[in-house]
Amino acid sequence: MASIFTKIVNGEIPCYKVAETDDFLAFLDVNPNSKGHTLCIPKKEVDKIFDLDEATYSGLMIFSRRVAVAIEKAIPCKRVGMTVIGLEVPHVHVHLIPLHTMEDTRFIQKVKLLAEEFQNTAEAIKAQL
Repeated sequence: MASIFTKIVNGEIPCYKVAETDDFLAFLDVNPNSKGHTLCIPKKEVDKIFDLDEATYSGLMIFSRRVAVAIEKAIPCKRVGMTVIGLEVPHVHVHLIPLHTMEDTRFIQKVKLLAEEFQNTAEAIKAQL
């Protein structure tokens, strides 16, 4: 069965898209640790990051860096943190999280945003790419 991220890639589920290439997609996390929390994924569904072939792994890191630089320009924060956990969805994903405090890394405090705020945030990041 396709993961929720594959369904997003296929257009079956909407997302707040930030960036896209032929191989990768970046979109806002709808349950963010902080405003601007973005997920970067390979379009090809692979469960574990270290199961990616080297070219896809390297491509994902290059893509994620590009998105992180844009986030840092668009979202006021101390820095953009990156984490890969992979337990929530069986599809490789890199979390890019605008950090204000260490609490933003813990995945226990979530921020609530309205649809308009998500859309405006996605557009602000896109504008920096």
